[in-house]
Amino acid sequence: MSKTPLSEPLTLRLPLDVQEDIEKIAVASDRNRSWVIVRALKAYLAGEGADILAIIKGREQIATGDVHDMDDVIREIEAIVKSKAA
Repeated sequence: MSKTPLSEPLTLRLPLDVQEDIEKIAVASDRNRSWVIVRALKAYLAGEGADILAIIKGREQIATGDVHDMDDVIREIEAIVKSKAA
């Protein structure tokens, strides 16, 4: 089993209550603080972070002209609904 390559160290300041919770979780799960923080960041990136990245991607697509006309999309949806209703 290979480990994920590590990046350069990251320094940040945390509110004391957050740091205390991280410490408690690390001790309770027999892990280190980095493990707890990485898990928390991955959970964030899978939720709210993923939404933000999707917005960025959408804006990039709009900027490059990779878009669909809304009227065309509605017509296609209506055609699909009509064919399913028949």
